Amino acid sequence: MQDMRREMFTKIRNWIIGFLYKWIAKPIFFSMDPEFIHVWMVRFSRVLQSNPVTRAITGFFFTYKNKKLSQKIEGIKFETPLGLAAGFDKDAEIVETIRLSGFGFSEVGSITADPCEGNPRPRLWRIINEKSLRVNYGLKNNGAEAIASRMERTKYKMPVLISIARTNCRETCGRDQGVKDYLRTYKRFKNIGDMDVLNISCPNSYGAETFLKTGNVRALLMEIKKIRNEKPLLLKISPDLNRQSLDEIVELAQMYGVDGFICTNLSKKEKSRGGLSGKNIERKANRVISHIYEKTRGKMLIIGVGGIFSAKDAYKKIKLGANLLQLITGMIYEGPQLMSEINRGMVELLEKDGYSNIQEAVGKGN
Repeated sequence: MQDMRREMFTKIRNWIIGFLYKWIAKPIFFSMDPEFIHVWMVRFSRVLQSNPVTRAITGFFFTYKNKKLSQKIEGIKFETPLGLAAGFDKDAEIVETIRLSGFGFSEVGSITADPCEGNPRPRLWRIINEKSLRVNYGLKNNGAEAIASRMERTKYKMPVLISIARTNCRETCGRDQGVKDYLRTYKRFKNIGDMDVLNISCPNSYGAETFLKTGNVRALLMEIKKIRNEKPLLLKISPDLNRQSLDEIVELAQMYGVDGFICTNLSKKEKSRGGLSGKNIERKANRVISHIYEKTRGKMLIIGVGGIFSAKDAYKKIKLGANLLQLITGMIYEGPQLMSEINRGMVELLEKDGYSNIQEAVGKGN
């Protein structure tokens, strides 16, 4: 009876928040510059996590937990499989608010060795009729030293993934300098965070596509292996890779002890600044998830991201082979209650299929 009441309360709560977002907040937000809204939301999130009262209120309105969603992966406990993708909390400033908003983990960054102002503005656009974003931030962040100094003084209540990228400048474009740049950040975060992610596929940095080449990936992984820390290591890959390129990267990952993949990053559109996220890349991301699951026989961690706007979208990625999930764009279009809606909806889908835990559904639709 208590569980039924909780589920009913959550359903009504989410409906009210979603209604208010759709008809009041979203029209206001979407009338303004998207980067301005992003900056404002980060600042507001810092306020929400700043004291016990606002933390309690945030958790009351947005948190949803169910033991059927809880799992342990690589020795790390995830309360829910749904996480925030890199690109929103660029400087690891609002991890606690992210947790209280219904996420089970967060990927911060991407973080580069040197501070980076990113590409010139404008650099963020909404594609409303396609439920997508075009992103050209260019790895804007405060740099590894500043972010690491802040993070190592903080104790987090959920898993945090460290997204590591190459500094966006001409000097790091070549293979040798690029590898050295990755290594500087990797070393600085040796004892910070729960997993490391090598972002080799950002389409918005100077000479970005160079690190998608197999030879460069091999060179990077060879050097990482020499100084490898104890944390799980993931590769963030592009949705635009063909089957041959995917197979080559998977084989390299297996050879050098990489633990898994984030599938996928932004999709690069020819003759257009920036990369696409949201519904525009859902089909591509699902193709990559399915292929890698089949290629690795389900033995490597897969985080599925791209086009998640509902519990059905999320569950489809799970059944294709994803162990965990990430989103940003869906939250922007659907509202802050989306995480609770997805988590609650996945529990219903699990029960419908006769599964007692989310891990049982992984790869069952592949």
